[in-house]
Amino acid sequence: MLTLIKANQTKLPAGEVWLVGAGPGDPELISVKGLRLIRQADVLIYDRLVSSELLSEAHAGALMIDVGKRPGHHPVPQSQIEALLLLHARAGRSVVRLKGGDPFVFGRGGEEMMSLKAAGVTVHVVPGITAASACAATAGFPLTQRNIASGVCLTTAHYADEQDHTHWQSLVADKSRTLVFYMGLSSLGKIRSALMQHGMPASTPAALIENGSCDDQRSCYCTVADIERVARNHKLKSPCLLVIGDVVALAAQNNNTAQTVDALSA
Repeated sequence: MLTLIKANQTKLPAGEVWLVGAGPGDPELISVKGLRLIRQADVLIYDRLVSSELLSEAHAGALMIDVGKRPGHHPVPQSQIEALLLLHARAGRSVVRLKGGDPFVFGRGGEEMMSLKAAGVTVHVVPGITAASACAATAGFPLTQRNIASGVCLTTAHYADEQDHTHWQSLVADKSRTLVFYMGLSSLGKIRSALMQHGMPASTPAALIENGSCDDQRSCYCTVADIERVARNHKLKSPCLLVIGDVVALAAQNNNTAQTVDALSA
């Protein structure tokens, strides 16, 4: 047994909140600490992409609250989620806020942490594996590679106010950087046009990865010029990650256990 695991700890401190990253989808990719907290929490407030296997690890008396958002459907507003966290913490319960991926990578974990701290509630953060690293690994290519990609940028083209706040020129300027777009499936046309208008070659390799790290993962490889058409032809659905850069071409050289769709001729 790992010495870091407190096997005899059966109850978490009351009135505190843990923001826990559940990882990218595969339930076995959660951290040891995250799994322990799930098993011990009084209240579990979880997102849509958290696997049912992880939720089943909660103890029988735990209060389970689904606050998951779906594309175009947000039944529990962010302000209400923060109010729920505060309500249960002030009631003296140990609360785990279980979020897909990592709480601090497009997970609004920072907003929840700041809201709770402003109310005087103790908050702990347990990182999770974010979709970018998991999707790239399971699709068969690295995010960085010597002599190919010296950096990586995690970004999004999806904004709450529906305005475009993306600095496209800076994204294209560094050709040694891999670009990863979260929540970009509905904006592929805009992403393709903006990148190419700012100088990205149409032939730049791209990958669209649906349900990354899960048993039903699909990986479509194409060029940046074809991302919208490929997504449409293969009827890709959320969650779907877009990765753009020369490292994507390395996927063809690696053995890949995930389901792969060669979309170059789609």
